[in-house]
Amino acid sequence: MTTQPLIVLVLCTGNSCRSQMAEVILNHDLAGQVRALSAGVRPQPKVADNAVAALQQGGLSTQGLYPKDVDAVIDEPIDLVVTVCDNARESCPIFPRPVSQIHLPFHDPHGEPLESFIQIRDDIRARLVPAVVEALGLKRSAPV
Repeated sequence: MTTQPLIVLVLCTGNSCRSQMAEVILNHDLAGQVRALSAGVRPQPKVADNAVAALQQGGLSTQGLYPKDVDAVIDEPIDLVVTVCDNARESCPIFPRPVSQIHLPFHDPHGEPLESFIQIRDDIRARLVPAVVEALGLKRSAPV
């Protein structure tokens, strides 16, 4: 019997930085247990170049990343919504069915140097991955 991965939606304002990095990190670190998606309440035209660079420097794939509006994922069978900025938390939509939510804000490095994006990448890995594991009652196989 195979179990389907739980679906985690990471929600931010622009879906160009923090939520994109969180999507990639969750899909990498919790592969097989979680399928992470990300979206924004007001998506930007593209993923921030430094967000892509920070992920790639961390050995993570950035293939297929693009900002999405929350309406594009609202009908997914989401198991957990994670808001990573206060604005997304305040304007979080009503989902078609009850869904657990956690709020874990991260600094927005938009417009800052690559080093800021790397710090946020590492902060997301250090704080968000364990929070999702706990919220969903998962077992973390091995530290990354």
